[in-house]
Order: sequence, then structure tokens, then C-alpha cells
Amino acid sequence: MTESDQNWYAAEIATFGDRMTAAREAAGMTQEALAKRLGVKKSTLRNWENDVAEPRANRLSMLAGLLNVSMMWLINGEGEGIDGPDVEAMPSDLSEIILEIREMKSELHAKAEQLARLEKRLRNVMVSST
Repeated sequence: MTESDQNWYAAEIATFGDRMTAAREAAGMTQEALAKRLGVKKSTLRNWENDVAEPRANRLSMLAGLLNVSMMWLINGEGEGIDGPDVEAMPSDLSEIILEIREMKSELHAKAEQLARLEKRLRNVMVSST
């Protein structure tokens, strides 16, 4: 995966909270300011950013509007969102580390999906043999 074609906020790389945090920061808003505009507690917003909870549809719609991104981008990284960081502008050591971490996250996601498929197959074999 090259630096230029990598979707920094794709579902297999970033979480809802990652995308929300990045969009909030790109909009120049603090957690406190965004929470106030959404009419939620700062702790609620923090839980969304930490992937402990997710907003309901009405808050998700408001959130997307306030952050100037699409709801689908917040949910799965597809659609209108923000661009990833400019790794070419970073010191080379830092950009190499970040790119390696992102690649590992992508590989882990793929392995987790493979593991889930194997577990499902195993359950089906166990059920059919009883």
C-alpha cells in the first residue's frame, strides 16, 4: 500500500471514533465545544471518540453536519470526509512508523475477519456432527 493511495480513514484501518476525532480536529473544535453544540455531555462525546458508545441517528446526522462530513464517512470511511495527513511533510522516520502501524492495523483487521469465518465454519461442523 503506497502513501498516496491509502485511505487513512477506511473501515479496516480507522474506527468511528478515529474518524470523528480527526474531523473534529480538522474543524478546529474542542470536545467541549462540539458537545455543547450537539447538546450532549463532554463524557458522552469522549465515549464516542473512544469507541465505547455510538451516537443515535439524530445525533449522528447533527454531528456530520457540524463536522462537514457525510454520515457514511463517519460510519465506514466512505463518502465525503477529510483527507488523511500529509505524510510527505512529516520527518521520514515518523512517516515510516505511521505507515507501518497503519499497514499492521489493516493486516490485523483482515486476520480478524478470517478468524471469524473459521470460527463460523467450526461451529457449523460441530452442529452438523451432533
